[in-house]
Amino acid sequence: MKILVCDKTEKEAIERMRAAGLQVDVRDDITPDELPKVLPEYNGMVVRSRTKVRQPLIDVCPKLKVIVRGGVGLDTIDAEYARSKGITVMNTPMASSASVAELAIGYMFMLARSLYQATSSVKAEKWEKKSFEGDEIGGKTLGLVGIGNIGKEVARRANALGMTVVAYDPYVKQAEGVKLVTLDELLAASDYISLHLPKTKESAGMISKDQFAKMKNGVRIVNCARGGIIDEAALYDALTNGKVAGAALDVYAEEPPTDWKLEKLPNVIGSPHI
Repeated sequence: MKILVCDKTEKEAIERMRAAGLQVDVRDDITPDELPKVLPEYNGMVVRSRTKVRQPLIDVCPKLKVIVRGGVGLDTIDAEYARSKGITVMNTPMASSASVAELAIGYMFMLARSLYQATSSVKAEKWEKKSFEGDEIGGKTLGLVGIGNIGKEVARRANALGMTVVAYDPYVKQAEGVKLVTLDELLAASDYISLHLPKTKESAGMISKDQFAKMKNGVRIVNCARGGIIDEAALYDALTNGKVAGAALDVYAEEPPTDWKLEKLPNVIGSPHI
């Protein structure tokens, strides 16, 4: 069985595939234009976020039997169409749970203590001590939109830090250390809101103008899930009118963004979908 690795993948994982008797070729810099010319000779492919597997690509690969995404979610793959063609589609939902949870918690600390702004001030040889006093996240309410594998890891860490954790997830009936509430209840109660759900037809744009209006003044928002779940124009307005005190974004509607005005706001910190 011939496997094409299309994105950066740990060497250990590649060697384990080879040890299992698979022929594995690594083309982790392959471009979208090259894929339709190369992939038809392969039975399987390994991708991450960079490579998109859409219907036109699937249609020119009659030998393809399996697509594996190293990561959470399948939004970069036309998974249902692939399955309709007899192709097995899998991901690794637990692989990055702890990493994403730690990133989200780290961002909460950064927002609470203005760490990015304080560091920038010091690097500019300024001593603006009283400008960066910040506050504690202990005792605050964290609202998790989505309480799957990653959301549960965030909740565990937040509970240990003394936060009250509430969550909205219509697909979950109970979660340890978490009070399940409606989305409106979460928006009204939370000092911090962190998103941990896939982007679907239902979730796209679900945090928009109406939802921001229901939030506490001074709420802080973290999105390490998927770009497009938050309406970025509405977020920009909420950040500039004082409704949202700060936002931390690892994901964006367009990656990389073509309009950087949101990322350039002084109360926004971010990373390139790490």
